[in-house]
Parts: sequence; structure tokens; C-alpha cells
Amino acid sequence: MAVVITDLVQIRRLGENARDENFRFRSFLKTHKYNELRLRRIAQDIEEDIDCTQCANCCRVAIVPLKERDIPKLAKALRMSPTQFAERYVEYNEEEGCDVLKRAETGCVFLSGNECTIYDDRPSNCVSFPHVVKGEGPISTRMWQFVDRASYCPIVYNAMEAWKDETRFKR
Repeated sequence: MAVVITDLVQIRRLGENARDENFRFRSFLKTHKYNELRLRRIAQDIEEDIDCTQCANCCRVAIVPLKERDIPKLAKALRMSPTQFAERYVEYNEEEGCDVLKRAETGCVFLSGNECTIYDDRPSNCVSFPHVVKGEGPISTRMWQFVDRASYCPIVYNAMEAWKDETRFKR
């Protein structure tokens, strides 16, 4: 495996520079055969090499869409009613078309330093983030998410670069 890049400044620059290439790669995956299991294993190896608590950039940058079951679970963990939780921590996001966790100036309202204060009860979207290993449907149908995430998530950036090598994508 190639060297894993974790420097966030470098990830942002490289991810932004690869944006057009990543869109082409997205189209490539939709029209070519590839081994889904192999790509997931590559991503899993990368996930295991990166300590998300050293980064937490997703918590600073990403919006967290909530599933219906997340609100009662989080409310229970925080010992409040689902209504109280929703009033305090949830807002509707027009762009996402769903309820999301509110954000503070520094990112997610539950982020403290690089740690999630509700980690054991975090929303399902956070559990499976960045969705390169775990996620609904094949990787090719989730690729639209990865183009943006490659500029702020070291796991996504490195997975996409490794996938390009694995699939012999022409850069």
C-alpha cells in the first residue's frame, strides 16, 4: 500500500486538485466492473491506519443527517425527551432535505476538542462515516459523497487514490 496521507492541509489541497479527476473516477466505476469486496478491504485497511480522534475533521466540516431512530436514542442518552432534544439540538436543513444535528462555531455541537461527547450513542450516520467500508448500496452509488469528502477526510482521500490504482483508472 502507498503512504497514507493524514496532514489536513495537504488533504484539502490534494482533494480539491483531484476534484475533476474524482468525478471522472465516479463515472468510471459506474461503467466498469470492479471487485466491490476488494475495494472495501482496501478502505478498511486505510481506516485501520488512521486514528479519527487525531483528526475529527468530519465533525468540524460535515453536516450530520439524522434518521428517525437517532433522536429518541440520543434523547435517552442525554436524559431528556425527544422533543427537548429536537428543540435543543436538531434543525431542518433545506439542502439535505432532512433534520440534522445543529452546529456550533467549531462544528458539531457534540464535539469537544477532537472527541465526541456522545460517542457511544452517536447518530447512525456518524457510526458508518465516512461510508467507504460501511454504507448502503455499492460503492459506485455512494461515490457522489466521496468527491467532497476527499478534500477533508484522510480516509476518503486515501481510499479513492488506492481504488484508482486498484481499478487501473487512467488519471
